[in-house]
This record gives sequence, C-alpha cells and structure tokens, in this order.
Amino acid sequence: MQSNWQTAVSERKMGERRKMAVPLSLEKAATWIVLVPVAFFFIYPLWKLIALSVQTEAGIGLRYFADVITHERTWNAIGHSVTAAGASTLIALVIGVSLAWLCAYTDIRWKSGIHVLALLPLLIPSYVMTLAWTQLAGPQGVLNLAASWLYGGPLELWNVYGLDGIIVVMGLTHYPLVYMLTLSVLYRIPKELEWAAHSSGATATTVFRKVTLPLALPGIAGGGLLAFISGLDNFGVPAFLGIPENIPLLSTLIYEEVIGFGPSAFARASVLSILLGVIALAGTGVQWLFLRKSRVDQTSAEDKSIRRHLERYRRVVEVLVGLFLLVTSVLPLLSMAANAFIKAYGLPFVPQNLTWKHFAFVLFDHVGTRAAIGNSLMLACLTGVLCVVAGTWFAYWRIHRPSFMGKVMEGAVALPYALPGMVLGLAMILTWIEPIPGWQPGIYGTVWLILIAYVTRFLILQVKSSTVSIMQVGKEVEEAARINGGRFWAKWSRILLPLYAPGMATGLFLVFLTAFTELTISSLLWSSGSETIGVVIFSFEQAGSTTHSTALSSLIVAAILLALAMGGLWKRYWQRRIQG
Repeated sequence: MQSNWQTAVSERKMGERRKMAVPLSLEKAATWIVLVPVAFFFIYPLWKLIALSVQTEAGIGLRYFADVITHERTWNAIGHSVTAAGASTLIALVIGVSLAWLCAYTDIRWKSGIHVLALLPLLIPSYVMTLAWTQLAGPQGVLNLAASWLYGGPLELWNVYGLDGIIVVMGLTHYPLVYMLTLSVLYRIPKELEWAAHSSGATATTVFRKVTLPLALPGIAGGGLLAFISGLDNFGVPAFLGIPENIPLLSTLIYEEVIGFGPSAFARASVLSILLGVIALAGTGVQWLFLRKSRVDQTSAEDKSIRRHLERYRRVVEVLVGLFLLVTSVLPLLSMAANAFIKAYGLPFVPQNLTWKHFAFVLFDHVGTRAAIGNSLMLACLTGVLCVVAGTWFAYWRIHRPSFMGKVMEGAVALPYALPGMVLGLAMILTWIEPIPGWQPGIYGTVWLILIAYVTRFLILQVKSSTVSIMQVGKEVEEAARINGGRFWAKWSRILLPLYAPGMATGLFLVFLTAFTELTISSLLWSSGSETIGVVIFSFEQAGSTTHSTALSSLIVAAILLALAMGGLWKRYWQRRIQG
C-alpha cells in the first residue's frame, strides 16, 4: 500500500516536471527562433560596416579614419550637416509649438483642416516636397517669375538652391513631428494648474512661460530631437538642393563615395557612415532621456476644451495660419503640378503652352518609369506583408514572453530605423555581397536586396503599431478561448486577429506608404532593372528633365492623397462596425 502511494506521488511529480519542462523548452526555442534572425538581419550588417572601416591591407587599423577625418571636405560636410539639422530644427520648433498651442488651447476654427494641412509635408516624401519648392522658389520658379513681372525686369527674391534652402525646406518638412508630439502633451496638461496660476495674478505670458512650457517640455524636446535626427537622415533635400551647388552633407558625401567606385570607396563611406551614425545615435539617446520623463503627461486624460479665447484677434490669426499653410503645404505642390503641364521648362503658364505629353511619357513611353512603378508597388506590398506577419508575431512574443533579452532584441530591431538610411544602405551592400565567407547568394544588385533592406528598416513601425493593439487585448481573452477548446488557428482567425486588426492595419498602411516612396536606401542599392519611383524622379532631376520629374511626382502625390482618403474611409467604416 505504501509502495503504491509512493509510486503515485512519484508519477505525479514526474508529470508536473514534464509539464513545466515543455513550456520552458518551447520558450527557449521561441527565443532562439527570434534571436537568430534578429542577430543576422539587424546586428550583423552593422558589424560588417564597422569591421570594414578598420580593416586595412596591413590588418586592423584606423588609416581610413585618419584619411577621412583629415580631409577638408569631410569637415565641411559635418559642419553643413549639423548646421542644416540644427537650424531646421529651430524652425520646426517655432512653427510646430506655435501651431500646436493654437490648435490645442484657442478657439481658432477649422482645426481639422489645419491638422490635415499641417501633416501634409510629413506624408508627402521629402524629395517630392523639395522638387515642389524648386518649382516655387527656384531661379525659374513661380515666386521669382512673379517678382520679375511685377518689377518689370529680372528680379530674384530668393533662390531655394543652397544651404539656406536646405535649412528652410527641412524645417518646413519636419515641423509636423514637433507639432504632433507637442499637441499630444498640451492636451494632457491639467487646465486647473493654469487656472491656479491665473488666480494668483499671473499674466498669460507668465503662465505659458512658467507653467505650460515646463510641463510640455518633454514633448517639445522629443519632437525637436526627432526633427534633428530626421535632418541628419534626410538625403532627398540635400541631394536636390545641395549637390547642384556643390554643398556636401554627410548623407550626400556617402552617396558620392559609393557611386564613385574608387579603390577604397566602401571603406571611406563606412567611416563617414559611422560618423553620421554616432551623431544620430547621440541625438536618439538624448531624445530617450527627455521622453522617459513624460510618463505623467501620457497617463493624464486628454482635455480638448478651449482655454484661450482670441476674441478680436481670432480672424487675423486664422488668416495668418491659413496663408502659412497655403504657402508651405499647398502652393509648392500646385507649382509643381503646373510645371508638369508646361511644354518646356521656363515657359509661362498659358493655354498654348500646356500639354499632357509629360504624363503620357512617364506612364507609357518611358520603360524605366513603368518598371520603377512596378518595382515600388511590388516592394511596398511584399514589405508590408512580411512586416505585418513578422512584426505582429514579434510584438506578440515580446508582450507574452517579457524578458531582458526581449528588450535587447526590440532595441536591435529599432536600431536600423534610428540610424540614417545611408548607413543602413551601405551596411546592406557590405553584408550581401558575401554574407558568409565563400557564399555569394547573388542578391546584391537585385530588387531582393532592396526588399531585405526595406523590411529591416521598417519592421519596427509594424512592431510598434501591433504592440498597441495587442496590449489593449487582455490575456483573459486567450484563456477563455483555450478553456472553450479553441485551437491555435481558430483562436487566431476568429478571436485575436479581428481584435488586433486596427493596429496591424495602421502599421501595414504606414509601412506600405513609406516603402512605396522611399529614396535614401534605394539610391544606393538600385541597379539596372531594380529602379524605384524615388530613384527615377531623382535621375530625371539630375539629368535636367524637370518636366518629367514633376509629372511623375504629381502622380505620386495624387496616389498618396487617394491612399490617405481610402485609409480614412476604412477607419471610419471600422469604427462604425465596432460601435454597431
């Protein structure tokens, strides 16, 4: 009897051990399944980049660092990059904070329209907005032509080409980043604090300086540092406005080194990429330090009530805001579209000079454009599908298996997006020429290398979007499905996916739109037959075919606006379905 009881107890303990061992082994297997791809696709390329920068004929050394750092053009590029990113950030801060304060606290009208127009420069690719600005404020742009006509002779009010143009266009392109983060923080500042300051005799200026501004500082600083990092990362603006004037920035200097194909081109470009990456990562670190202090703001409920009545100044403020948005968001795009209809660049916009032939050329006659549109659509679709599957699965694993290693891997996945695109593009080249010694998979120079680079760079966007939806669904939902006998596929197809769908769709849309119009990475990775839309527009502009580049850019803008409208309709439909 005693023996039977001991045997039963022993079998029960062994069963419990087996039950504990299986999940543990599965958890370890899942960790390795995530760790190996993350290490190979996200860490290994950056290691290859660093390794090449210190690899010389004599072994490990800093010869290429010494060559690059002692070159005068390098310091010019560093100075131009920091100046352009810093000055454009100041512009973005002034515009973004002012506009956010007006929309968050005052009784200004048409806020929804202001919000859409304010975000437009961020939704349109920066190189398209830059091309639009060249048509508005270039030597033969609408602004200077109108000034010459009014003056009665040649008159140039402002030429957008040059460092000042880079600063202004970057500032106008990146201020929506400051606007969005500042607006979110301002909504969460309790109005009772401001009322208390007013009741103590403080003026409106004092309240803003001593109450509102300090509380909103984390969001303002976070948006400003995002604008700074975006300025360092940007390739389209300095390529369009700086290369024609021989004004190098680090991003364009890396591009020039790579396409130069010199004996040490890749090594020198690696050094420049490390310099650019160090500056960007330093900015990212400072941004993290500021944003971690904004937790209190994020936990407060949003208060969208009106706190300031503009009274007799309201109409004046509305007119000024409307004119600003019209000039910075709408007028450049209209100037670009108008130039696309001109028979030859520089002719006046009159009926006898208008034609559809440039649109017909880029859509039907130019083989490279048709191939580029097909490549961009394919790349955007495949990138979106791969990211929504891998990103949602990674987010699910990260939330349901919290660990220090998970945090490290999430940081590794985010690293390619935090680094400038030029750095990642060069890392992809160095990795996939020969990923493993002796193995050349033949991916380099094909469209598949661009796909790998896109997924590597944009996966974190899907991870963040899916994480939001997954965290909103409690674990008890899965427990209920398991208790009721729901198998894996039934649980995911009938319960989890419909609940995760909004966040997944948001991430998919963001990844698709970003990949469809990408230029920085593809400018380094493309070859004959793998051109993208951004590369073709850049090539048209470099060749002087402005009417063709504006025609294709106008079509891209129309496609983006259509996609945004469809996304808005889908969001409204989904909200009604949930409420119904």
